[in-house]
Parts: sequence; structure tokens; C-alpha cells
Amino acid sequence: MPTFKRGKATPDADEADVAELSAEEAEALAAAAEAEAAAARARANVLKVQQAKVEREAERETEVHDEVSGAEDEVAEKDTGDTGAAGDSAPLTPAAPRRRRLATAARYAAVCLAVIAIAALASTSAWIVVKHRQAEHQRDLAAQFSAAARQGVVSLMSLDFNRAKDDVQRIVDNSTGQFREDFQAQAEEFAKVAESSKVVTEANVTATAVQTMTEDTADVLVAAASTITNAQGAKDDPRSWRLIVSMARDGDQIKMAKVEFAP
Repeated sequence: MPTFKRGKATPDADEADVAELSAEEAEALAAAAEAEAAAARARANVLKVQQAKVEREAERETEVHDEVSGAEDEVAEKDTGDTGAAGDSAPLTPAAPRRRRLATAARYAAVCLAVIAIAALASTSAWIVVKHRQAEHQRDLAAQFSAAARQGVVSLMSLDFNRAKDDVQRIVDNSTGQFREDFQAQAEEFAKVAESSKVVTEANVTATAVQTMTEDTADVLVAAASTITNAQGAKDDPRSWRLIVSMARDGDQIKMAKVEFAP
């Protein structure tokens, strides 16, 4: 068996030592080196995973910080009146921005509803005013036709033989259209009959009602009473009449256009 002397190692000596290693010893050394390399790689992977986790947590913290800062800025701009006794802003909770937005939306909805209600009320008021004016105009118009019909019937049924021609002319003056033409054509004969019969009639209208009406024409129901005195022996004999008088505008006056006896 070879013997070794102690002394300073030389390159030739190291090569000799390696050469003298057995195959088993060389395989063990290679396995140890491989295990150490695998452990180094595992440690490197663990460090890499830990670094990525730290970076993700840092990014999440940054995003949360930005969201909270943006919400605080929004609340500070919209509501600067909620401050503490010392003037510091009240601490915000995660639900505060949402409540602020809901309150703002509620106020906006209330304003919109108020505007709609005011507009509807104004429209209704305008409609009521228009309808009221229309009703007043219709009442005034009906009153005009009724008054004209009343005057026309009194003129038509009141006659005194002492002034027959004047009374007949008054009837003509209160008539228009075909009724005026027909009555005027018989006016002279009518006056002569009244004078010869010594007729005196007095009439008064007891009631009127507008049946149909436009701006320029109307049919008016007239109830009238009269008394008659004549040469044939009548002396203040009472008579009752129901007439349908058609009225029409003639210039700035309303006159009789047709007279019929109602059943």
C-alpha cells in the first residue's frame, strides 16, 4: 500500500489525490454538488414568489389609497359645510360618498318634481281662465240675443191704432232679412186694418231662453202675454203666446229674422 509524506501540496499531488479517489467517492461528490444546486434554485424561486406577492400587495394598497383620496376630494367639493366644532372635516366612512350621491340625486328629483308640478298648475290655471272667459262670453252673448228678442216681440205685439203707421214702422226697423221684406211689403195694409178695427194691444215678455246660438245668430224661445181691445167688443182680453224668434246680427244691432208660434 502506498504511503504519503506530509509537506506542501503541489499540482501534481492534487491530481494524484483525485486520481486515487474511488468511483464511489466521485459519485457521492457529484450528487452533493447537484443537491446543493437544486437547493439554491429552490431558494431563488421562493424569493421570486415572495417578491411578486409583495409587489401585488403594494399595488392594491396604492389603488385603495387612490380611491379613498378621490372620494374624500369629491365629498369635500360637494359638501364643505359638514365640519366639526374645531373646523376639521368629519371622518369619512366607506358608505359616505354613496350616501352623498343618493342625497344629491334625491334633491335633484325633488326639484324636478316641483318644476313639473308648477308647470302643471300653471297649465291648469291657464285652462281654467280660458274656460271661464269662454263661459262669460257665452253668457254675455246669450243675454244680448235674449234682450233683442224681448224687445222685438214687444214691438211686434204692441199696437195702437192711433199711431198705427209709427208702430208698423218700428216693427220694420226691428226686423231683418226675409222677414223684414215680407212685413214691409204688407206694412201699409196692416196699418189700415189696425186703424179700421181700432185695435189696441199691449204686450209684455214673461220669459226667454236661448235654444241655439252662434256668434251672429240665435233661436230664442219667448213666452209673452198681451191684452187686446178692439171695435169688435174685446176689452183688455188677455192672451198668452209662445214664440220661437230667430235673431240675426244686422250691422251693430240684433234684429228679428223669423217669428214662429211654438206649440
